[in-house]
Amino acid sequence: MASLGQIIFWSIISIIIILAGAIVLIIGFGISAFSMPEVNVDYNASSESLRCEAPRWFPQPTVIWASQVDQGANFSEFSNTSFELNSENVTMKVVSMLYNVTINNTYSCMIENDIAKATGDIKVTDSEIKRRSYLQLLHSKASVCASSFFVISWVFLPLSPYLMLK
Repeated sequence: MASLGQIIFWSIISIIIILAGAIVLIIGFGISAFSMPEVNVDYNASSESLRCEAPRWFPQPTVIWASQVDQGANFSEFSNTSFELNSENVTMKVVSMLYNVTINNTYSCMIENDIAKATGDIKVTDSEIKRRSYLQLLHSKASVCASSFFVISWVFLPLSPYLMLK
């Protein structure tokens, strides 16, 4: 049987391994934030408009609008994007408007920085509105660090009860 001292020692070692993995994750990602966009029809506008909103991004992303029907079209002259600093003064809220949209078309609002790319799709027809959002991590260093953390956790933590008995 393991003594109380051995149990405490190996418990501390396990905690140190977990903390080291968490530090690797923080270093890998740096200070960053990203969130899923929500795309809606803006009924307050004078013409048919879409509003794309994402609550938290850092560093400042770029926003690009695309259309399935008008592939390759440049929507910059029909859009307006703003970045509002959140109350914690670190992340920003992204709000982008697309004006002069047509019915029976699917539009995509793509928000991207060095860390992540988030896309919100909306299809507006006469009878319904369909939405879809997805997020993709782009920063390979962060992905490697996250993988390393989980490998460390999965390898060492199950071994800790066996190590305590030695």
